[in-house]
Amino acid sequence: MENNEVLVEISASHVHLTREHLDILFGKGYELTVKKELSQPGQYAANERVRVIGSKGEFPAVSILGPVRPATQIELSLTDARSIGVSAPVRESGDVAGSGGCKIVGPKGEIELSEGVIAAKRHIHATPADAERMGLTNGQIISVEIPTSNSRNLIFGDVVVRVSNKYALAMHIDTDEANAAGMAPNTIGKIIK
Repeated sequence: MENNEVLVEISASHVHLTREHLDILFGKGYELTVKKELSQPGQYAANERVRVIGSKGEFPAVSILGPVRPATQIELSLTDARSIGVSAPVRESGDVAGSGGCKIVGPKGEIELSEGVIAAKRHIHATPADAERMGLTNGQIISVEIPTSNSRNLIFGDVVVRVSNKYALAMHIDTDEANAAGMAPNTIGKIIK
């Protein structure tokens, strides 16, 4: 790939759980089982799923991403959030203060969250070496062009760059954004500064 190119990955709705919430939903000491490793090192989609319930509806089998996190977070597209009647402000991962709430139901219990539902702000994960090579800095806001073969090319603005030695280079967008561009999996985007 060129210095201005990045793999664009589509992130479907999913849940991140704390150890405490995993215990409530699946039983004390329960450990998630790996269904599929994800592109970000140490991250995986688990075999386990939960029900996410809002005021107007629910999703009966939402994926859990592991490992456990310091805060429970539900990431939904704006379409998904509206369809079940929950508020999902566009936020960076981890910024859940004052966000929407919902109920999560597992096989052993349920939790009622007053906050934790967000629509993830589109972002690029990069290692320090990737960022230096590409001329990017942590927190920088850039644009990314999504070329498609179906005449729906799109330029996404407000893409935040997140730099850490724990990351692998990839851009993440949700299903609404991917559908707006008519994007296929494994699309390569072009970074515009």
